[in-house]
Amino acid sequence: MKRIFSKDILKSYAFLLPFAFFIIAFILIPVIGAIINSFYQDVTFKAREFIQFENYTSLFQDSGFWQSLRFSLWFVLVSVPFELLLGMIFALLLNQIRKFRGLIWAAVLIPWAIPSAISARTWELIYNYNYGLANYALSAIGITQEPVNWLGTSIGAFISVVIADAWKTAPFITIILLAGLQGIPDDLYRQSRIDGANFVQGFRKITLPLLKPVIVVALLFRTIDALRVFDVIYVLTGGGPGGATTSLSIFGYNYYINGDFGYGSAVSVVLFAIAFGLSVLYVKMSRFKTGIR
Repeated sequence: MKRIFSKDILKSYAFLLPFAFFIIAFILIPVIGAIINSFYQDVTFKAREFIQFENYTSLFQDSGFWQSLRFSLWFVLVSVPFELLLGMIFALLLNQIRKFRGLIWAAVLIPWAIPSAISARTWELIYNYNYGLANYALSAIGITQEPVNWLGTSIGAFISVVIADAWKTAPFITIILLAGLQGIPDDLYRQSRIDGANFVQGFRKITLPLLKPVIVVALLFRTIDALRVFDVIYVLTGGGPGGATTSLSIFGYNYYINGDFGYGSAVSVVLFAIAFGLSVLYVKMSRFKTGIR
């Protein structure tokens, strides 16, 4: 019987130590600190006071919180499926490329590699009311003669933010799905074509079942990332117009910069709880049999 503290096991623990240190120092301690701070009145120039659940009581009675929660959930429900669809289409197309494959795959990642603030600033220029490329293109093809105020209405701002976010993050999903596609044996597709299956049938019966674990991983990462979206919205709209695009991250950030750290911590804890709950849901969804029927 192998001893618990054998040399091989201790060596394995040693390899895990840097990862464990990262988790404890940069995730666990900040989360615990935010949870503790959410039970305090921690306002600049005021004495720190333990107030139990008052921050949460005020938070759940705050109309601004519910507005930001609705926006965040709608943003997840719209942007994540849209990005998954784009990622799947591009992954299927790129999977057929044989020449210059590495160079093309690297080029696909360029939008994702660009810092969020820079890409958001680029889209802000595209959506500009007076000289933006979006209005110029619509005018050039004759769809409209009057400039569209993309960021000045709640619906326009929502659509603009979703498109800008999809442009940056769809390549990330593309690469994840592409890696999954590379793991599917070509023999399965050849056999299906011999049996008379077309592309759609092959996708439904082979690609989709074998790609499900990869899809779940991609959805998990993108859902959590979309739920806590900050950069692209902060640069494009600042949460406007009239708070219509204020995400939970921006809502909490506004309290932090105004010196109300206790209330901002309560917002962060709620955001963390929602993200954790969605993560558990995705993990449960991933418990399926991978097979071809």
